[in-house]
Amino acid sequence: MSWATDAYAAIRKIVLLEDRMEALTTRVDGLATSFGELDRRLIRLEAKFELLERMASPSRRALPEKSEK
Repeated sequence: MSWATDAYAAIRKIVLLEDRMEALTTRVDGLATSFGELDRRLIRLEAKFELLERMASPSRRALPEKSEK
């Protein structure tokens, strides 16, 4: 092979790698957006469960009964 063929093959590989990196970047950005949405939804669910737990538990404790001496 000549140096021109080798140079063409190397440039072609670089261009293909660049295209693959752009596609991968797009996918990762999409995953990051999805992760952010899931994180936000999880926070909302956690807040709802905390509210339910607080509402279900008695807010005041009963005073101990007086013992007669």
